[in-house]
Amino acid sequence: MEPSQPDAANDDLMDSFLEKFQSHPYRGGFHEDQWEEEFDRIPLFMKKAPSEIDPKENPDLACLQSIIFDEERSPEEQAKTYKDEGNDYFKEKDYKKAVVSYTEGLKKKCADPDLNAVLYTNRAAAQYYLGNFRSALNDVMAARKLKPGHLKAIVRGALCHLELKHFAEAVKWCDEGLQIDAKEKKLLETRAKADKLKRTEERDVRKAKLKEKKEQNQNEALLQAIKARNIRLISEAAGEDEDSASDGLGEIFLDGLSLENPYGARLSLDDKGRLSWPVLFLYPEYAQSDFISAFHEDSRFIDHLMVMFSETPSWDLEQKYYPDNLEVLCKSPDTCISDLCRILTFLQELSPGEKGAQVKCQAGCISQASGSLPSPSSAGILYT
Repeated sequence: MEPSQPDAANDDLMDSFLEKFQSHPYRGGFHEDQWEEEFDRIPLFMKKAPSEIDPKENPDLACLQSIIFDEERSPEEQAKTYKDEGNDYFKEKDYKKAVVSYTEGLKKKCADPDLNAVLYTNRAAAQYYLGNFRSALNDVMAARKLKPGHLKAIVRGALCHLELKHFAEAVKWCDEGLQIDAKEKKLLETRAKADKLKRTEERDVRKAKLKEKKEQNQNEALLQAIKARNIRLISEAAGEDEDSASDGLGEIFLDGLSLENPYGARLSLDDKGRLSWPVLFLYPEYAQSDFISAFHEDSRFIDHLMVMFSETPSWDLEQKYYPDNLEVLCKSPDTCISDLCRILTFLQELSPGEKGAQVKCQAGCISQASGSLPSPSSAGILYT
């Protein structure tokens, strides 16, 4: 069969079409100096979609978006579209936008439980990487209600419990997941880590309880030693009478004599049942002070003064502060209490004829410092 001859009319039309291009150049092409920018505006070739789509600037993209998110489509189709969008954001590590997309998908309330379980699990993954472990855990729990055997949800839930330091729960979730897939690597690793941390936590709890019990026993022994010496601790609470102060002795001791001491010193009881008190010496004349963190109740003031003033202090320009020239004044929260007067008569014991420091109570009672110190002291020292 011979080939048909070209239609002369078609040739004439082609010639006229080509002549038209020569006389009327094509004006819809890319500009030579900005073709890359114009190329990037075409949705198919965009490297990155704009966060906000303006129909005037990106009409093609706006048109595609209206097609994709068409409200006339079924809830399942819309939910799947949002799921795919969230997955794209997740791959780009834009977890906040991923959460928004998955949330929009869940709002469609589609009737597919598997799809909803995936949306919850994916949103949990995005929340996890944002550090919102509690929100992530809530999502995986919702996913498991829809699909109890959803392994990805179980893995994510175990990781959330681990981050929240719920180690026992993390182990439990791992065990449930391993019943579905005994070789799941992530679950095996998470379980081993959670179990180790759980054992460490339990050990620390036991140690803390033992330490607390030991401290409690020490404090009780300390309080008994104070009571045995008829030492009365005064509460700083306004209007509190003596009986209530005595009843709350333990609390007063812990709050007032131990934990709040700015020097870190505290009343202590040695193995022989003897007390050591923190004692502060004030020298108001020169605005100076000395602090003895552990003044043993069997020691004497003169013993400490001999050490403290064995050399003239740099601030004592008149050289008045030396042991034989000092008075120790002990101040009580009350006026001159009888206990203090009795104590002052036993503060120092010296050899016959030897002169020592004098101790004066607030009301002016003076004695040669002798004997032992059976009660707490804050002392001011003046030269005589």
